[in-house]
Amino acid sequence: MNNNGSLVVKTSNLTKHFGKTLAVDDLNIEVYRGEVFGFLGPNGSGKSTTLGMMLGLITPTSGRVELFGHDVQKELPRILEKTGAVTESIGFYPYLSGKENLEYISKITRGINSSRIREVLDLVELSGRENDKFSNYSLGMKQRLAIACALLNDPEFLLLDEPTNGLDPAGMKEIRQLIIKLGHEGKTIFLNSHLLHEIEQVCNRVAILKKGRVVIQGLTDKLMNKGNVLQIRVTEPDKAMNALQNVNWIDSITREEDKLLLGVKADKYAEISRILAEEHVFLTEMKAAENKLEDYFLKMTDEGKNA
Repeated sequence: MNNNGSLVVKTSNLTKHFGKTLAVDDLNIEVYRGEVFGFLGPNGSGKSTTLGMMLGLITPTSGRVELFGHDVQKELPRILEKTGAVTESIGFYPYLSGKENLEYISKITRGINSSRIREVLDLVELSGRENDKFSNYSLGMKQRLAIACALLNDPEFLLLDEPTNGLDPAGMKEIRQLIIKLGHEGKTIFLNSHLLHEIEQVCNRVAILKKGRVVIQGLTDKLMNKGNVLQIRVTEPDKAMNALQNVNWIDSITREEDKLLLGVKADKYAEISRILAEEHVFLTEMKAAENKLEDYFLKMTDEGKNA
């Protein structure tokens, strides 16, 4: 996947100052064709500023953004032909229906016909409600209409800025399912979010942002370290630590009172039991534990610490 032909987004030392405030700090990320990429960070970490620079709405202080191999600052019209976006500042006319709003927007966008409007309404599951006034839509329906609007030009790349903000659980689920559906259809999606479970459920790769700087990026599954954490409780934790700390195939050992968390693959569980038995340390519990993206996020951003 990591070849230049499949690269959709590349930022190079991207930096933005607002006066003395450093909003984005030397940002380097890559997004590849067909993936759902999660851009995860606390509120105020620079996510929306980054998206603004990607869309050409904000001029970088230094560095550059390339979409489809083209510099955003130099070739924006060419880039926007392949790009759709949903931001928090979307405006629809409340007295028009959902369909009428899309028809109005289509008049100022080249190449959009009535059949395409029907297609996007079907895609976001608003068919049957397309003639209802926008003011009567639920928040989830309004957000789905915003996504329909972003899809009118059938973009290859879709940017979503906090798409489930303010939604109830049912609305959040609808948007998540829509993002997954669009990903399966081959759209490249850049998802800005501070909601950990949202990223965990829909994204292939993730970058974690802290104070404008990416602290880690990689495959979501790998960051979660699924299936590679063993939780054990033992009769003599100190003795167990001494017995296991120099075993070269154990990646990590963390102690929490009488509980040990071991970074080890499942095929080594029996070997762990054997080593401890030889030291006359007895297990009272052994089970696979799964690191949550939330734990990793809190660790990397210090969000778990009380102010």
